[in-house]
Amino acid sequence: MQGGAIAQFIPLILIFAIMYFLLIRPQQKKMKEHQNMVKALRRGDQVVTQGGIIGKVSKVKDDGEIEVEVAEGVKVRVVQTTIAQVLNKTEPAS
Repeated sequence: MQGGAIAQFIPLILIFAIMYFLLIRPQQKKMKEHQNMVKALRRGDQVVTQGGIIGKVSKVKDDGEIEVEVAEGVKVRVVQTTIAQVLNKTEPAS
């Protein structure tokens, strides 16, 4: 009787294991890569926001904001975590 109860839980355990490896783990990995990308932002990087705005980073602030220049003389304050993609990376000054 005890072995039958354990055998009933094996498919449930397998379903959770498959969900972890197919859904949860890749999502965590993607989130970690995004956090590293946002931390590595520096002045001069060309970025795309989640709203679709393309601009160049003009200032990185400590409080989780960056200043993005979308046109000549037009600067927008953006929350760092809303950066979706970095198009062109600038090389660090030596």
